[in-house]
Amino acid sequence: MKSNNILYIAIGLALFNSGCKKALDLKQQGVYTSDNYFRNEVDAVNAVSGIYSLLEEEDYIGHAESTFDTPSDDYWRSGDHGEDEAIENLTYDASNPAIRYPYKWRYEEINRSTNCIINIPKITAISADVKNRSMGEAYFLRAFGYWRAMLIHGDVPIITDEDYAKQLFNVPKSPIEEVRKQIESDLLKAVDLLPESYGPSDRGRVSKGTALGLLTKLYMYWEKLPEAITTGQKVINNAHYALAANYTDNFTRANENSTELLFSIQALQNVVQNDFTVYYIPRPWGGYGFSQPLQGLANEFEANDPRKKATLLAVGDIIDIGLVSTRQSVFTADLSATGFAFRKYAVFNPPNGTNDGGVDHSYAVPLLRSADIYLLVAEALIRTQGAGAGDALINQIRRRASASLPPVSGAGMKELIHERRVELAGEGERHQDLMRWDKKNIVDIAAIYNLPVSKAPLDQSKTITFIRPKNYYFPLPQQEIDKSKGVLIQNPNFK
Repeated sequence: MKSNNILYIAIGLALFNSGCKKALDLKQQGVYTSDNYFRNEVDAVNAVSGIYSLLEEEDYIGHAESTFDTPSDDYWRSGDHGEDEAIENLTYDASNPAIRYPYKWRYEEINRSTNCIINIPKITAISADVKNRSMGEAYFLRAFGYWRAMLIHGDVPIITDEDYAKQLFNVPKSPIEEVRKQIESDLLKAVDLLPESYGPSDRGRVSKGTALGLLTKLYMYWEKLPEAITTGQKVINNAHYALAANYTDNFTRANENSTELLFSIQALQNVVQNDFTVYYIPRPWGGYGFSQPLQGLANEFEANDPRKKATLLAVGDIIDIGLVSTRQSVFTADLSATGFAFRKYAVFNPPNGTNDGGVDHSYAVPLLRSADIYLLVAEALIRTQGAGAGDALINQIRRRASASLPPVSGAGMKELIHERRVELAGEGERHQDLMRWDKKNIVDIAAIYNLPVSKAPLDQSKTITFIRPKNYYFPLPQQEIDKSKGVLIQNPNFK
């Protein structure tokens, strides 16, 4: 990690160069440091907004983090990023660019958040509500940066507040147990400080439910199942975080007010401009055509499950792609090598010049949904109390999908695994789910990935070899190891 990895907040703060000479003896204007920037409420809000802005980075949440789900049995990576093929095939090494790209952005998020955590308490010209909210947002967003780093790499560096104050960023890795404790600590503080909900002017900010949701996920990955149940039920039992009336409501342009979206990116989109949608849209329609679903995922849906239609575009389907010249377009075989695309992310605007005057439209890109938490709590109940203990929660998810789906009775892990796969398809959960279940001998991930599935559509015999424990975590980027000059030690499975 760079030793000078100072954050730059949204309004363009620049690191003051104390060695520069005055020009014409004029006092330089508009140059700030962390010491002189945080003066009032507006500064605090802008600084926190600068943390959120990182989530739109293409090499972070915008796209790169989704690469780490490509080994899963749900879809073929597709696209023209050669480095993604090694991630998908589990043949990567520490020099792979796809491993390097998001690493710096996770720590930029951590550093920007820490800057706010240190400096916002010093502001006096700020209301108590905004101060608490801003601190809660910063704690959550720092936890999220560590969450992504821990999920992908396991043991990672923790930059303490003291390290940050000393500008000491080149620090050794901390054991994963300590990283989990850091995330937990930040999330508990966020839960205490954040409001339950917001008005329209603050739409998209993280809430108490957001922090509780991520804390539930942390406890599940930590195998603290009773804590996951207690925490997750606080989301489930709060009307502010209720499931959307219809499954598809979470993936439309009108989804910004969905109570189910615990964490989302409020992005402007002019047809296919934002990265969150453009990567999934076929190239002939103006997208990049990445992450093409496989037949195995399509087969997982029950015959009468409308989530299949809401999730996948299949050959013969008709979709409005928002162009004046071609309002209704047929999804044809030449649009995807696998025969499918993700409909849930193919979000188009009305055509310019007809009913919207060419205005950009906002769209909330889901990062964490209440449905995920329902199913995590159902899983924890099944694993602690036995088959059937999660039926009520699983059936709430199924009833929301369709009244015609038969309810489960006495559901065990097989039924839970199915429900998570179809409910959360394409949302970056499958590979991580399979790995955490494999660690507890609930599934055999190596056997699943070694099946002759069509990962490369033209090679029906291709298999993926999962090696335990090597492939549970990705290596630290070799570039970061080299820059640390011996401070960072590589994952022992990649030496």
